[in-house]
Amino acid sequence: MKLVGLVGSNADLSYNRKLLQFIAKHYTHLFDLELLEIKEVPLFDASNDQTDTPIIQSLNQKISQADGIIIATPEHIRTTTPALKATLEWLSYQVHPFTNKPVYVIGASYHDQGTSRAQLHVKQILQAPGMNAYAFPGNEFLLGEAHKKFDEQGNLTDQGTIDFLSLCLEKFCRFVRLIKDIEETPRLPEEDLEAKGQIETTIADVNMNTDDWLEQASEQVKAVKGSTYIELDRGLLTVDQLDALLKSMPFEITYADANNQFLYYNHNKETEEMLAKRRIEQVGNPLASCHPPHTHKNVKWVIQQLRSGQRDMVRVHIPTHGPQKFVVHTYAAIKDPDGKYLGINEYVQDIQPLIDWYLTETQQKLVSQQNGPQKDFQVDAVTGASQQQEHSSSNQKNNSDLGQADAISGATRKF
Repeated sequence: MKLVGLVGSNADLSYNRKLLQFIAKHYTHLFDLELLEIKEVPLFDASNDQTDTPIIQSLNQKISQADGIIIATPEHIRTTTPALKATLEWLSYQVHPFTNKPVYVIGASYHDQGTSRAQLHVKQILQAPGMNAYAFPGNEFLLGEAHKKFDEQGNLTDQGTIDFLSLCLEKFCRFVRLIKDIEETPRLPEEDLEAKGQIETTIADVNMNTDDWLEQASEQVKAVKGSTYIELDRGLLTVDQLDALLKSMPFEITYADANNQFLYYNHNKETEEMLAKRRIEQVGNPLASCHPPHTHKNVKWVIQQLRSGQRDMVRVHIPTHGPQKFVVHTYAAIKDPDGKYLGINEYVQDIQPLIDWYLTETQQKLVSQQNGPQKDFQVDAVTGASQQQEHSSSNQKNNSDLGQADAISGATRKF
């Protein structure tokens, strides 16, 4: 078994490096561990892409080829180090070597509390969109007062600590083998975002990228409208009633079919007022035309998660709408009664009014786990800074996924 150990510190003297060196030396019967340093990794800056530099490419290659990763993180002011955070951001920006990789987070600290907070933060990062790693749960190895735990040869001196470390590493090896079995299931073909193929509902002979696709396609299939009745699974509505019902929904809905063609959005606001702006001339476009090329990898990832059944739903918080909104994009798989994948229902909603209503009704408050009650405590559970989102007035960044900020149908926005 081939593992890599990521030293989470750029310091010359690092007890986390010592810990990984001890593991590499004493557990060769379980795996081969290669240590990776991050001293030369620059701070993350999306405006100055460093993905192609030797250090990032070397880390990308070695992690991609490994069966699993052990990250040893220090704890600085209750979180991980800037050096490790920057490394993880670079490795979830244009390259994604952690995708579907099993990762064990451990840590050594100079003080007695270990690195529990830093480990929790790193695990949250690993499971964020754009990283998509399998963080090894439980089995926390927290080496406190590390300066007292090694002898001059770099060996751990406490037998109880060694026994517990051995047990944890043995379990992690089983976890690595389990993830390998899961991920070796047959993979789907790569997603065709150009929608060059056809499915039974594809309307042929109409250019998907034409501005009047809706009019041309409706004419070709003689689409019903107005007061014509449609029999649904649990009801009977006219086209106008169904259209009004969808427009009344308290969120923005988008439908992209199994052929990756953008077919519908509920027009309940004008484009400039929408959270995820759409335009009528985009209806009918292949998804490739709805997104800048550098986001296509993330778009494909979301679709594959839903098409394969690995997930029924992917959620992404988009924090760029300001502190008064909490905008969530939800991508849900649409399937027929037999489980056949029919496409994606993306719905976008500012849930802050719902949160405020709930808190008012229940007389409860949001509480920061670290700092106690805060009046305007904001939670960003799924996004980070590994994907850049460009707006007309400024550049801001969020993690994409799924980096998947509005990955399916934010058709008028750039990332």
